[in-house]
Amino acid sequence: MADTRVLLDKDHETHIARLTLNNPERKNCYDPEMRRAMGAAMDDVANDDEIKVLLLRGSGSVFSAGADMRNAYKWYETKGDDRRPSQRRKITVDREIFSFYHDFIGYPKATVAQVEGYALGGGFELALAADISVASPTTVVGMPAARFLGPVIGNIHLFFHRLGPVLAKRLLLTGESVAVGDLPKADVFSEVVDAKDVARRSEELAALIAKMPADGITIAKEAYRLVELSTAYQGEESASVLFHAFATNLRFEPDEFNFVKERGQSGTTDAFKSRDEHFGRNSG
Repeated sequence: MADTRVLLDKDHETHIARLTLNNPERKNCYDPEMRRAMGAAMDDVANDDEIKVLLLRGSGSVFSAGADMRNAYKWYETKGDDRRPSQRRKITVDREIFSFYHDFIGYPKATVAQVEGYALGGGFELALAADISVASPTTVVGMPAARFLGPVIGNIHLFFHRLGPVLAKRLLLTGESVAVGDLPKADVFSEVVDAKDVARRSEELAALIAKMPADGITIAKEAYRLVELSTAYQGEESASVLFHAFATNLRFEPDEFNFVKERGQSGTTDAFKSRDEHFGRNSG
């Protein structure tokens, strides 16, 4: 791959491809270029008839902290225009962003997520969207960007379907990051095992799925997708884009935390410190 932060290994003998997010110094968070490289790798695997299973993981025993917030709002910028981005621009950009997650939800190969360390924001969405996900009680999950942009972000249909409305509302309205072992809902992940066993168990499940007929996997995935589209995910392809585009146009009151303004004035590191002071360091 052109971007060394995304590593793809395809094993045609075992029929398993391993896609590794390789940005450990940033907890495997990703900017638009890295996300596009991930999408290109996934397309490569999707078009390879010898591969049955895609195993998604992160280097350094961390799954992914999601989108790199150092780039928050910058993806909307246009050259030579210092005005606020138009809704036209926001919707166009957000359609590209969310198509990445939509494609993963409807991916034609079986997907296994090796969810270690942290699964936050977009990383949490990928973990929830995988067919099979293995985490540990100490894996930390959540949507912390809710504290930057408000609690309407990401794929609401996915959260409600996989988390249930009670837990989805809690995580989005509070912006908490919670250890899997402390979640009130037991079936968010396919399996929860000791941290030292997450990688091994993920490989075992990928190998087990790879014994299935390749066409059988694809037919099953399409059947599941049709059922989900008619129930849990109906309307998600347009709704998630609109929700996110509108949410990035918030008006902040004087006593509310504005991440983009804080970052512009004092830098990303100090903006995170201001966020923690506003919400309280021990509040998730």
